[in-house]
Amino acid sequence: MAAQTILFDFTLDAGKTATAIQRQEVARIVRNELEHVFSQLELAYSMESMDNGYFSVLHENKETIITCRIFQQGLLTINVEYYLADGKEPIMSFDTMRTMELILRQKLDSDRSKYLPPIKRGGYIDIYMTSSDERIIEYDIDTLVYEARSPFQKIQIMHSKTLGNMLILDELQNIAESDLIYTETLMGRGIENYEGKEICILGGGDGALLYELLKENPKHVVMLEIDELVMQACNKYLNTICGDVLEKRKTDQYEIIVGDCVDYMKKFIAEGRKFDYVFGDLTDIPISDAPIGECWDFIRTIFEHSFQLLKPDGKYLTHGNGTSCLESLQLFEDQLRLLKPKVKFTTTKAFVPSFMEEWLFYQVTFA
Repeated sequence: MAAQTILFDFTLDAGKTATAIQRQEVARIVRNELEHVFSQLELAYSMESMDNGYFSVLHENKETIITCRIFQQGLLTINVEYYLADGKEPIMSFDTMRTMELILRQKLDSDRSKYLPPIKRGGYIDIYMTSSDERIIEYDIDTLVYEARSPFQKIQIMHSKTLGNMLILDELQNIAESDLIYTETLMGRGIENYEGKEICILGGGDGALLYELLKENPKHVVMLEIDELVMQACNKYLNTICGDVLEKRKTDQYEIIVGDCVDYMKKFIAEGRKFDYVFGDLTDIPISDAPIGECWDFIRTIFEHSFQLLKPDGKYLTHGNGTSCLESLQLFEDQLRLLKPKVKFTTTKAFVPSFMEEWLFYQVTFA
């Protein structure tokens, strides 16, 4: 159940919408076509001349509202909004939308037109998320599998018809059953040799990285994750990507420590503990104009502590953000260049199915 919003827009010759009389003629053409398309509705009209265009609202018992606006600059927009209950047929099929667009485009002599399929608003399941550079992505989510709020974040697991179960934290997509490529690119599978190595994972509460690393026969892996509830949810609903590694908190091969990773990193540093690999599987690079604020301070803290924990020939591996976020990635790399002692880095890319975009991953070593 959700409100359905269908959007149309047409570009007209501005010379045909410059005056109130011209805009009224455009409105008449639109009205006639709407009455034909929505013949099953009893449409009423409320029209008002405005400084920047002609505004028209059409409705049937206020359940279906059609808003038409003609801007004097030559832009016409039509918004159709109605409530669709479960099991009911939509008032406009895709064929009807396309036919209406083509007819109006011809009658209005429009040189460009566009319609969008229904935007579903107000439903219990949110099918919209954003890409790393804040573009809207619509998912084929059909079920809310799990939802809870921990002391740290909102946790959801939703099922997608094509991606499988997906972990969503604070409304942001994290990982799905489809995303082995994310974990394999982060760990550099086939490039890095983890056999007999000591490894520290910062974050990684979904268990996917730990699960895949253990296949490489490391000496020992310690994982520092703050949110116990995330691990419980993933253990139950995402075990196709984490196997049974979240069943136990300590074995001969690995240890999962529940707590603030910064606190435990400080403890390890004080103990003189060193690792061959440190993974930063934590927050994404912030989308910002400058490297300031709490998130950037946290990233710098993680850098500082991680390189104190690395052996001289060790490596820090982390994800960045979407490859379209050029400014933020540059800020991140600038912070790496400021580190002392000096470091050097390489990058790899991978298209992550549930992110629906290409992401950048970093491999950082001492210079």
